[in-house]
Amino acid sequence: MSHPTDHKGLFIGGRWSDSADGARMPVINPANGETLCTVADGTPTDGRAAVAAAVAAQASWAKTPPRVRSEILYRAYEAMVADIEQFATLITLEMGKPLAEARGEVRYAAEFFRWFAEEAVRLDGDFGHTPDGSTRAMVLAQPVGPCLLITPWNFPLAMGTRKIGPAIAAGCTMVLKPAPQTPLSSLALAAVLTEAGLPDGVLNVVPTSRAAAVVEPLLKGGDIRKLSFTGSTEVGRLLLAQAAHAVVKTSMELGGNAPFLVLDDADLDRAVDSAMTAKMRNMGEACTAANRFFVHEAVVDDFARKLAERMGALVVGPGLEANTQVGPLIDPPSLAKVTALVDDAVSRGARVVTGGKADRGRGYFYRPTVLVDVPADANLCFTEIFGPVAAIQSFSDLEDAVRRANDTEWGLVGYVFTQDVDKAFAVSEALEVGMVGLNVGIVSNPATPFGGVKQSGIGREGGRYGIEEFLERKLIVMPRRA
Repeated sequence: MSHPTDHKGLFIGGRWSDSADGARMPVINPANGETLCTVADGTPTDGRAAVAAAVAAQASWAKTPPRVRSEILYRAYEAMVADIEQFATLITLEMGKPLAEARGEVRYAAEFFRWFAEEAVRLDGDFGHTPDGSTRAMVLAQPVGPCLLITPWNFPLAMGTRKIGPAIAAGCTMVLKPAPQTPLSSLALAAVLTEAGLPDGVLNVVPTSRAAAVVEPLLKGGDIRKLSFTGSTEVGRLLLAQAAHAVVKTSMELGGNAPFLVLDDADLDRAVDSAMTAKMRNMGEACTAANRFFVHEAVVDDFARKLAERMGALVVGPGLEANTQVGPLIDPPSLAKVTALVDDAVSRGARVVTGGKADRGRGYFYRPTVLVDVPADANLCFTEIFGPVAAIQSFSDLEDAVRRANDTEWGLVGYVFTQDVDKAFAVSEALEVGMVGLNVGIVSNPATPFGGVKQSGIGREGGRYGIEEFLERKLIVMPRRA
C-alpha cells in the first residue's frame, strides 16, 4: 500500500491532478502553527469535473453485485487496520489530537467499512398483497445516485468512512469535500479504496478553500441527488437552502450543546470517569462533547473537585509526544473563541477551579478547565464550546434541571447519571435529544444510529439505519390474476 501522505492533489475519475487554476492551499500543524505541506485547492471547474465523473460511473456501479461492493469495503478495512500508525500520525499532524486518540479514530473509522461491508449484502425490500387482494406490491431498494459528502476537521478519517461506507454499500457514487484544515486523511482514504479495488469515478475527492463557490453550483446543478453534511448548524442551514433548489435528499449532522446531568444518587466515580470521556475526547472538539454540566446540589462540590483534579492533571502538548493527553485546538479562531467564552463566564460570576487560560507560545493550546457557579446567562451556555471546558451548574429540582437541559436549539446528545432505574428512563425519555448516554460518556459506535433532533440535524448515520440515507424505495404494483 502507498504511504498515506503520498497524495496531495485532487482525485477525480480515478486520477490525481492539480486544480484547474493550479492553486494550492496550506495544511497547518496546529501544534506549532507551521505548514506541513500544500495540497491542490479545488475550483468550481474541478467540482463540476468530479460530479461528471461520479455521474458517468453511477450506472455501472449501481449494477455491481453487493458481494463485490462488500469485499472492496472489507479490503479497505483490513488495509486501514494494518496501517494504523501511519494514519494516526497523519491525523495528529493535521488536526492535533494526541497519537493515542488518533489510533482510536483509525480503528473507529475502519469499523464503518467493516460494518457496511456486512450491510451491503443484506439490503432487502418487501413483497405483499394490497388489502383488497387485487394487486401485488413489491418494494425495491435502489441507490439514490451521485452523492455530495462534506466532512469536518475534528474526525477527518472517521467522518469520511461514516459517509463513504454506506454510500459504497448502497451502490452510490460520490464527491467528497473534506474540511480545508484536514484534507490529507481524505486523500489517503481515496488511495486505500483505490487499492482495494474501487472503480474509477465512484469516489472523487476535491479539497478546497473555496467551499461556497464549489458546493453551491453542485447542489443546484441537478446531478447530485444526495447531500450528507457534518458541520455547524449555521452552515447546515445554508446548505439546506441550496439543496432545496433541486430537491436534493439530505442528511445533516449538525451542532450540539450536550447536557450532562448528575443526579444525587449517581455513582460519582463513574460519573467523573464518563465526564472525562464526554468532555475531553478530542480536546472537547466534538459535537457530542458535554457542554453544560447540571449537578445536584448534594454532590456538586464533590463532583467538581474530583473532575478538576482529573482535568488539572492532564498533560498538554503536541500530539506526537508520547505523554501528551491533550493536544492543541485546531486553529487561532478556535482558541480565541474558547478564551472569550471562559472570560465571559468568569466576568458574570463563574469561578475557575482549574485551568481557565491559554498556554502561551507556539501552537493553539488551552488548559483543561473546570468552571463552577456558572450563571445561566453566560455565553457558553448558548453555544458549542468546542474546547476543553466543563461548565458546572447546580440544581435542586430534577424537573427544572431537565427543563434547563432542553432550553437550547440543539438536540444531539445528552448524558444522565443515576442509579435509580425509574429516574434513568424518565429523564432519558424527557431529554430532547437524538441520543442519550445513560451512565456512559460515549455514544458513538458504527453499529448504532448517530444523529440528533431540533437544529442538531436530519437523518441518522451508522447502524442499519445509516444505509437507508443512501437508498430510495421504489414501489412496483402489478395486477393479481387468478
